[in-house]
Amino acid sequence: MQSDNVGKSMEMKNIIPRILMLMSGLLLVSLFFFPMWNITLYAPQYPGGVAMYIWINKISGDTPATLQNINILNHYVGMKYIVPESIPELKYFPYIIYGMIALAVLFSIINIRPLYLFWGLLMIALAVAGLYDFYLWEYDYGHNLDPKAPIKIPEASFQPPLIGKKHIVNFIATSYPALSGYLAGLSIPVAFAAWWFKGKK
Repeated sequence: MQSDNVGKSMEMKNIIPRILMLMSGLLLVSLFFFPMWNITLYAPQYPGGVAMYIWINKISGDTPATLQNINILNHYVGMKYIVPESIPELKYFPYIIYGMIALAVLFSIINIRPLYLFWGLLMIALAVAGLYDFYLWEYDYGHNLDPKAPIKIPEASFQPPLIGKKHIVNFIATSYPALSGYLAGLSIPVAFAAWWFKGKK
């Protein structure tokens, strides 16, 4: 009887971390089906807001004309046009996520505790690098203005916030993770849970 209980305990110790590691990988799959970030602009002429969604491989809006409208507004103050096809991160980021999903599946098969920790730490490093890259893009987008712009506002910065809310001239800009951004973030504690359960006596 005691040996049966020990056997079941060992079996659960092996199964739970594997399931959790697979869950971490599956949570990343959401990046290909839902947006990961949302930037919304509010103004008197747009009381309901104009929402732009950033995906792992594209940029979209709450309407088909959203990007066009934002680019028209940008033109007047000298900001660059948003052209998703010209953003290299949208081309190679998906392959990074494919790699992380494949590693999650591989590590769940190998079922070695340090690999679960490695995956979680690697995801943190990728998240930090991604946010820093996003900040640099926003900085360039909001500061490098065309000197021939029709409207010039001295010393004005049009950089959207990285996270949170910010007043930009007569606009209010908000920037927050969207659904798949939260799900991808959740994959990190789930991986650490796999590491913890694997080491649990």
